[in-house]
Amino acid sequence: MSFDTNCAVIAVDGLSKSFPVFEKPHHRLLEALLHTHGRWSREFHALRDVSFEVGRGETVGIIGRNGSGKSTLLQLICGTLTPTSGRAEVKGRVAALLELGAGFNPEFTGIENIYLNAAILGLPSEKVGARLPEILAFADIGDFVHQPVKTYSSGMFVRLAFAVIAHVDADILVIDEALAVGDAFFTQKCMRFLRRFRENGGTLLFVSHDSGAVTTLCDRAIWLDKGQIRAQGSSKWVTEQYLQSKYASDDPSPNIGLELAAETAADDESAGGQGGFTVPASEHAFGSGEAKIALARLETEQGQPLLAIVGGEDVVLRIEATALARLARPILGFYIKNRLGQVIFGENSTISPNMLAREVVAGESLAAEFRFRMPHLLAGDYVITAAIAEGDQDEHRVLHWIHDAAVFQSQSKVLHGLLALPTKVAVSRGAGAAGGE
Repeated sequence: MSFDTNCAVIAVDGLSKSFPVFEKPHHRLLEALLHTHGRWSREFHALRDVSFEVGRGETVGIIGRNGSGKSTLLQLICGTLTPTSGRAEVKGRVAALLELGAGFNPEFTGIENIYLNAAILGLPSEKVGARLPEILAFADIGDFVHQPVKTYSSGMFVRLAFAVIAHVDADILVIDEALAVGDAFFTQKCMRFLRRFRENGGTLLFVSHDSGAVTTLCDRAIWLDKGQIRAQGSSKWVTEQYLQSKYASDDPSPNIGLELAAETAADDESAGGQGGFTVPASEHAFGSGEAKIALARLETEQGQPLLAIVGGEDVVLRIEATALARLARPILGFYIKNRLGQVIFGENSTISPNMLAREVVAGESLAAEFRFRMPHLLAGDYVITAAIAEGDQDEHRVLHWIHDAAVFQSQSKVLHGLLALPTKVAVSRGAGAAGGE
C-alpha cells in the first residue's frame, strides 16, 4: 500500500505476524539444527491481514483484550518486529513508549539512558543536553537519575521514558498501556502533554484498556480481536461495540439481546419523542434476553417528561423493565453520557436493598426511580444508557443494555469543564484575608 494522500502518515496493508510455538524448549533447538520447520512447532497468528490508514494530526485508539495483537501491531509499525506478510509504511519521526524498559540499558544511569534513548529516536546529543533540564523536570524522579535504571520501579521507568519521548520533536507518538502504571499526578501531566501534542498537529496511536480515555482522547478507534480488526470507526461507536462484547461474551445466547431491541422497536414504535425516550436501533442494544427495558425517561418530580435542563432542577430518572424469565436479583441502572460518549455520572439500584430482596417472575414488570438534583452540565446533547442485569455490584450478567435509550439537552451557561457544582463564594481582603483576625 502506498499513501493515498499527503495527509496520511501511517499506512498498514495486509499486515500479518505469526510466531512458532513449541511444546517443549528443546523442540526449538531440534528444528533449528535439523531445518525441519513445523515438525515440532505450530504457528500462532498474532495478527491476520490488518489494514488501515492514519491521517496526519489524527489520534487513533487501539483497544482489545489481552492477547488480541495490540502490542504486536505497534511493534510492527515501529519497526521493532518484522511482519510475516504485508507491510506498514510510516512518514515522519516516530517516538514509541512500548513495553517497560524498551530502549534502556539497565546498567546505565537515568541520565545516560536519556542520551541513549534520545539518540535511538534521532535526537542529536547536543540537543539532548540543551533539553536535559526540561526532561528531568518532566520525569521528576529526583536523584534517582544518577542511579542505574535496574533499580527503578515500573512507575519511575515510565516517568523517564515518557519524559524523553515528550522532548524529541516526534511527528508520531505510539503509547502502549504505559500510563496504566503511573500515579495520578503524572498521568494527568502526560494527558496534558498529549492534548497539546494533538493541538500542534501531532499524530498519536494510543493503546489502552480504559475505554473512557480512548473516547476522550481519540478521534477514531480500532478494535482488535484475536489478531483481526473487529471494528473501526468513531471512538464512541467502537468502544460501545467493545463494551458490548465484554459484557455479552459470557452470555449463553448473545444474540437474544439484539432480537429484543428489534422487538422493542416494533412494540414501542410510537414511544420515540415521548419525554426523550427513543427506542434504539438493534446494534445499540445487547444482553442475554431474560429481561427487556421498556422505558427510560428523565422526568420532573411531578412525572412530566423532561427534554431540556438548565441545571439545579430536582429530577427523576425512571427506568421500567419486563422480566422474560425468573430473576433472582435484578439490578436496574443508568449512565448519563455526553455526545463523545464520556460518562458524566451513573447509578444503579443496588443502593436500594429492596430491589434485591425479592424474586421477580417471568412476565412481571419492575421499575426504579433515581431522584437527584441535576448538575449544571456543559451546554449540549446528552444520552442516557439504561440497563437491567442480574447479580450484584461485583458480579452480574447483563440482561438488556441500551446505549442510547433516551436523550435530553442541557442549556446551561457552564464555561469551564464538563459540569459546574452549586458553589457559594466568600471574598475578603485586608490583613485577615488569609484567615487571621
